Amino acid sequence: MSPAAAYTVLIGLVALERLAELVVSQRNLRWSRQRGGVETGAGHYPAMVALHTGLLAGCLAEVWLADRPFLPVLGWPMLAVVLAAQALRWWCIVTLGPQWNTRVVVVPGAGRVSSGPYRYLAHPNYVAVVAEGIALPLVHTAWLTALVFSVLNALLLRVRLRTESGALARLDHAESTA
Repeated sequence: MSPAAAYTVLIGLVALERLAELVVSQRNLRWSRQRGGVETGAGHYPAMVALHTGLLAGCLAEVWLADRPFLPVLGWPMLAVVLAAQALRWWCIVTLGPQWNTRVVVVPGAGRVSSGPYRYLAHPNYVAVVAEGIALPLVHTAWLTALVFSVLNALLLRVRLRTESGALARLDHAESTA
């Protein structure tokens, strides 16, 4: 199998992982809404979906259309970063349990999670997203995709973090007045 074909398989596996996330997210979103969960920041969600879909498509397009080479000295370490990002992402998902989904939803009375990776970082899932957004394209030297995704993701994360921090502040306020 050529390196580009193997990379295509990797992108396919990442896409399947994203579909698994969406299944978990939808189940957890139903759980949240059944408990009075309120979503904030829904307006940026379509942009986030498009950006993350574009990352996968960009990886493939750049490797195949620009004939990017696989450079082992870069590719193997970047693959390790991708795998570490996946592990961190799923640690976040497992730690948050039914409170995790791809949207920003606050469930009254659910409480803020401060265990697992949240013991160390306020937003560990976004660390995984940033790391993966750089590393996944660079596994096969798709540097343009890594650059474009990183810039657009930084702009999106400004909105997303502001939205999520506001939602968490409301949750913290509700807990302190209860």
